[in-house]
Amino acid sequence: MSLMRDEILDTPEAAARCLAQAAAFDDVAARLRALDPSLLVVCARGSSSHAGTFLRYVLARDCGMVAGAAMPSIASVYAKRQRLGGALFLVISQSGRSPDLIRQTEEARAAGAFCLGLLNDTAAPLAAACDAVIDICAGPERSVAATKTVIATIVAGLALAAAWNGNGAVRSALPRLPGRLAQSAALDWSPLVSELRRVHTLFALGRGPGLGIAKEAALKLAETAGIAAIAHSAAEFSHGPMALAGPEFPVLAFIQDDAARPGTEQLVAELAERGVPVFAAAALPPPAAVQRLPTLPPDHPDTDLLTQLLPFYLAAEAAARARGYDPDHPPGLAKVTRTI
Repeated sequence: MSLMRDEILDTPEAAARCLAQAAAFDDVAARLRALDPSLLVVCARGSSSHAGTFLRYVLARDCGMVAGAAMPSIASVYAKRQRLGGALFLVISQSGRSPDLIRQTEEARAAGAFCLGLLNDTAAPLAAACDAVIDICAGPERSVAATKTVIATIVAGLALAAAWNGNGAVRSALPRLPGRLAQSAALDWSPLVSELRRVHTLFALGRGPGLGIAKEAALKLAETAGIAAIAHSAAEFSHGPMALAGPEFPVLAFIQDDAARPGTEQLVAELAERGVPVFAAAALPPPAAVQRLPTLPPDHPDTDLLTQLLPFYLAAEAAARARGYDPDHPPGLAKVTRTI
């Protein structure tokens, strides 16, 4: 029905291809253990930046680093070099061709950072600016809306983190992930599709790594379905934005079964009690009055989020077509964005 749908359904195989590179993950992990960075800077744009948000939480949580997002314009527009000696500079890109990402990576490397690229095209110019590159192995992605490359990027980051810090729980969950992603494609998210057909605005919420998933969901609805979706941390939502939530401004929450779950569940319950339409992708049943979107049984909180993202992508693609949009060709957008 669309290239976007075809590529979503290719995601389980892309994840399996990515995970087959055990030697590559072990090699980079050994270099990172020797470096022992205390600072992580993630450089990315668009959907890649949402994968970066997910990985910032994972690496800060599991490796104890201070983690932040790069500001590529500091190098590409303002021509200033930052003090990044000894830092891990993680650059993420599907195309590897955006001038601002290349310039920022070159400047970070010159400043003494270890520059690691998570790329879908290891022959792209950005690869030459890096000290090391990991191929996310997603394969060609022709739809403008990135889907399988986002999940493959997160899979690569999780595999690298597990090889680096020895997290056995993640490491044991990853081989199960391709099969679980395939299973998640059969989940029925049609209630969300029905809601997306009628609304023009939506809040997407998540916390911890789930914030990256919420940001990605909001972007996909904006670019493919013409819905003005806004992503927030579930913790920040109470600091003002929730005042807008209501019958015409529903909430979509991604809830993983980790330490962030109780607070997020409490928030969505309060919203539902106020009459706000709330849809929750939750590893465990959410509170009453919240519309639960079906998910797979819990396995690992980080990988569970990816099995929530895939059926969301399918719902977004279906909603776009139902609203009269071509999800493969969003107005004014191109597959490779060359920001300066």
